[in-house]
Amino acid sequence: MADVRVTQSHTVSHDDAKQKLGSFEDMMKKYGVSANWSGSHADLKGTGVKGAIDITDSDVRVELKLGMLAKAAGIDPDRLRKSIGRRLKEAFEGG
Repeated sequence: MADVRVTQSHTVSHDDAKQKLGSFEDMMKKYGVSANWSGSHADLKGTGVKGAIDITDSDVRVELKLGMLAKAAGIDPDRLRKSIGRRLKEAFEGG
């Protein structure tokens, strides 16, 4: 089960949604998390975290599972959830 789950609605094509996720992916790279895309699905992997991004016709879903290293580093799942939600909202709604 995911420690962090965020859903952001959208009204754009899958390709446009993927493009809007560019700034979100840039932010993830700063924290050492990479996205490996296959169509509308990306596997996420980084030190102490793994998960996925899924683009559907109506929303984008981000799910993360925090590993022991992330938990030991004091990563707060609720704070992370809010941060991801805010960044996705900015990407899709402009604020």
